[in-house]
Amino acid sequence: MKYEDIESTLFIENRIKLRKLLKNNSLAIFRSNDEFTRSGDQDYPFKQNADLFYLSGIDQEKTILLIYPNCPNPLYSEVLFLRQTNEDIQVWEGHKYSKTAAQKASGIQSVYWIDDFDNILQSIIAFADNIYLNVNENVTTGSSFTSSDIRFIEQMKAKYPLHHYERAAPLMRQLRDTKSHHEVQLIKKACDITGNAFLRALQYIQPGVSEYEIEAEIIHEFIRRRATGHAYPPIIASGINANILHYNDNNQSCKNGDLILMDFGAEYANYNADMTRTVPVNRRYTTRQREVYNAVLHVMKEAIKLMVPGISSKEYNQNVGELMTEQLIGLNLLAANDVKKQNPAYPLYKKYFMHGISHHLGLDVHDLANRYLPFSSGNVLTCEPGIYIPEEGFGIRLENNILLTHDGNIDLMKHIPVEADEIEEIMNSTPTLL
Repeated sequence: MKYEDIESTLFIENRIKLRKLLKNNSLAIFRSNDEFTRSGDQDYPFKQNADLFYLSGIDQEKTILLIYPNCPNPLYSEVLFLRQTNEDIQVWEGHKYSKTAAQKASGIQSVYWIDDFDNILQSIIAFADNIYLNVNENVTTGSSFTSSDIRFIEQMKAKYPLHHYERAAPLMRQLRDTKSHHEVQLIKKACDITGNAFLRALQYIQPGVSEYEIEAEIIHEFIRRRATGHAYPPIIASGINANILHYNDNNQSCKNGDLILMDFGAEYANYNADMTRTVPVNRRYTTRQREVYNAVLHVMKEAIKLMVPGISSKEYNQNVGELMTEQLIGLNLLAANDVKKQNPAYPLYKKYFMHGISHHLGLDVHDLANRYLPFSSGNVLTCEPGIYIPEEGFGIRLENNILLTHDGNIDLMKHIPVEADEIEEIMNSTPTLL
């Protein structure tokens, strides 16, 4: 891993929180993600299961965590199982956790090789009443792929059919919804790296540069500052491309007079940032571009004020919709009379702002949380309004990451330039990198 070591206190505290949510005399098992073949003898870069990392801090394939607070043998109340390394693995793959290193990283003292899992589980499972198993419920689309988690669940039920099985995901959703101080610091680190990359990109942008060249400058800064890489595929969308919400081609030349929308974020220690900025290719906004830009910025500032603990997502989105409608009328994109007659179920502002305003952020970019519960202190949310005008050849989106507290919101990206004047000043006072 490129990132610096994390104090095991974070993971110890997370396991304590989970123990309090388990039913009495319950055993919980968490497993690492699948590994996927890319081609030939290459695999895709491994991405750890977010729940397993949250509870252990172990960032390695073929890992299992077993938690059994009421285990009659205290040695097995917390057990970490690792892939055993050997000389061949050391030659071909390099570093793998030793038992001692895993103890230090996780705070778990009982560490065994993964070959011992079946025997240890067999020796204690008869004493447990409930078994919590985990599967990724943080997905919005179905998949025909049968994950190792699903296969493991089937194996467990076949081998131990009389136990009572529980879903671990609802508990993890409850825990991961609220970020601890340690987690906020890791997210803030990802935000800081993202801000550094944005400032670097500003030095590079000018007419004739390609979108992919800007992308290259961003990843350069990410890796230089110990990020793992991109939190998600970056969107570097110049001109009309900004109206494609998930534009990923990043292969066009940036033209004089165009805007460029950049939606990217760093991943650091598996925690993510998610930022969007829209800047002028020639380093000056036109009058119309600035007018729309300031409208988006106004909505973002006001929306951040509305993100208070206790407000429901429905009420929050309705209020933001009213803010956006007001701005679109001011931009002559909507007519006030038409708005008065609109169907509330299909508000007219959706023509120019068709996506959601916020999502939870953490170990996943769209983090595991209950979207139907009111916002609460400790949530980290994005705020990302946009106005997209294909007929005028540009789209503008701005996005910051916000920590909610009872004492007021904390903008984790407050230090990253967002005012139009500030962006112009930086772009025109800094020598280009070309």
